[in-house]
Amino acid sequence: MDELEVWEDLSNIPADPPLMRELCENCMRPSVVCWCSALPPERLEPKSKVILLQHPAEEKRCLRTAPMLQLGLAENKCLIFKGKKFPQPRHECLEDILTQPNTVLLYPSKAAIDIKDLKHEATSYNIILIDGTWPQAKAIYASSPILHIIKQVKLTTTSTSNYLIRTQPTQGCLSTLETAAEALSQLENNSIYREQLLEPLHMLCKFQLDNGAVTHQSKEFLIKTKTYPKLIGKRLSKLLRSTNEI
Repeated sequence: MDELEVWEDLSNIPADPPLMRELCENCMRPSVVCWCSALPPERLEPKSKVILLQHPAEEKRCLRTAPMLQLGLAENKCLIFKGKKFPQPRHECLEDILTQPNTVLLYPSKAAIDIKDLKHEATSYNIILIDGTWPQAKAIYASSPILHIIKQVKLTTTSTSNYLIRTQPTQGCLSTLETAAEALSQLENNSIYREQLLEPLHMLCKFQLDNGAVTHQSKEFLIKTKTYPKLIGKRLSKLLRSTNEI
């Protein structure tokens, strides 16, 4: 092939990028893996609000659960703020939310009380969740002093994560969606949040498992059964010890 033919071939390459898979306008996932049909028939409207403090890296994850929560709840019932520390000037109204007396932070510290003990303190709550991996959540908490003065609560549940296609650090860890659904079910005394909000997650996991994905045990389980393929770092070892102490 001479130089002229090479240039002719190059000239035939289309200028526009190839068409991508059709996206769902609601969840912005490819239509073939859309989970919108599993969302609640009507967006749920609890008395309380869920506020996610989301690490920027979460937005890049294709299998994240925060969009399921945002689309499953009424528009003003799930707010998402992005950053590595909070609040920042661009986080409109967040500081006001964080300083309200009915705001609670779901964070498993030693000072955290059982969320069930809050039922009679207020009629509604601002439930703050840190959305990210455990190391990211700890970093956000450490860099956001305002979070240290918010009443901290924890979930006590025997439930294990339904997020079967993602490895959790410990047996009791739940995804952001599952944590919010469980918190709302307990605070609102209504299992509809647990039942309906988790349906998109079930649909997502089923599709992935049907197409070659495998179920994931927690790192804690794999380590205890000596099947974890990597060496345990100091951070994970400390996390496992602290979890067993709570």
